[in-house]
Amino acid sequence: MDYVKSEGGYGTTYTSYDSEAISKVTFYQLTVDYNTLYFAIVCFKKKYSYNCSEYIYQVGSSTKLNYSISYLNSAGKAFWEYIQPYSDILGCSPNFE
Repeated sequence: MDYVKSEGGYGTTYTSYDSEAISKVTFYQLTVDYNTLYFAIVCFKKKYSYNCSEYIYQVGSSTKLNYSISYLNSAGKAFWEYIQPYSDILGCSPNFE
């Protein structure tokens, strides 16, 4: 996650003030060995705290656009629809059941 943050530039952040679960999602694009990779770092809110827990997902090239269109209606629904399906790629995401 630190490598993506340091090498991915500033990223594009979508903040969710009204969401009960997600405070923000930041998307990064990196080129590694001539391959473009896309990442989303999701900051899940902690109960009774102003802090959040960050998790990284390697996502598809259209994920950022799809999330950006939908997150204002429901950040949680946009997460489940566009980011969570990629949870097995890196194996770094929380286990939701």
